[in-house]
Amino acid sequence: MQLLFLGTLALFVGVTVAVPAQEKRVHHKPDLSDHVHDDAHGYQYDHEAFLGKEEAKTFDQLSPEESKERLGKIVDRIDTDKDGFISHAELHYWIKHRQRRYIEENVNKHWKEYDQNKDGKIGWIEYKNTTYGYYMDTEFDDVEDKASYKAMLTRDERRFKSADRDGDGVATREEFTAFLHPEEFDYMRDIVIQETIEDIDKNGDGKIDLQEYIGDMYTPESGESEPDWVTTEKKHFSEFRDMNKDGYLDASEVSHWILPTEVDHADNEARHLIHETDKDNDGRLSFSEIMDKMDFIKVSTITDYGTLVEEHDEL
Repeated sequence: MQLLFLGTLALFVGVTVAVPAQEKRVHHKPDLSDHVHDDAHGYQYDHEAFLGKEEAKTFDQLSPEESKERLGKIVDRIDTDKDGFISHAELHYWIKHRQRRYIEENVNKHWKEYDQNKDGKIGWIEYKNTTYGYYMDTEFDDVEDKASYKAMLTRDERRFKSADRDGDGVATREEFTAFLHPEEFDYMRDIVIQETIEDIDKNGDGKIDLQEYIGDMYTPESGESEPDWVTTEKKHFSEFRDMNKDGYLDASEVSHWILPTEVDHADNEARHLIHETDKDNDGRLSFSEIMDKMDFIKVSTITDYGTLVEEHDEL
């Protein structure tokens, strides 16, 4: 039995079994790094943003000569117009490309498993049978929380139908991607908001009150004093999240909270990397500038070299 963690809207294949911590609710684009972006304490954020999280670990173990050779190949890929420089636009595009890559890999990884008849599409019946087949035969009789599993099935079906734009009961690769990663598609915003409210709204009134908001991320233990961060979150709820000050978060307010659109982290990172590396202040990076700052660059988001080699081999 495989499980799709619908609560976080991240792909694990299957159904929801738990509610994630509140900070996981906010659907930024894929994180550039798990580290805090603070150059005063090191460049690990930039490292992972430039290289990609997994490849950053490998890159750290290379000799200086190997690092320089690999970095040179990556720089050549980023320089799409082959003028010998990396512009902000080229760097921005590269970092966005690294962000999109994880979604493509997730979809590709599971496509064959669900496309049982190998017709290049995934029908709802195929998905349902693969995910719930055994339990469907027994009407979930062998499952301890029978009601929850039935609710998961209903929720999966609703999301699948939302992703299936032409309503033919089968998902193209793009529609299946929207099913697995609805936060990436504008037409799936409503389903993301609805699922989030359902996860947090414990009394079923269709909105989120302060107790439910805090309860999604913190359960006090007997005799425990309230942590400072919980006090801060309560303040955020009343001062920022609850925009109309009625004591609840409705669908519109939840949308502003979990689907922020005002910040482009890839753009910010591209500007930061250029600022830190551009010695002559011409707004672009030369190969020599990058190599002079190799210790900084190789600890950044550009160098997802393992994926780069795979892409190169595919061309």
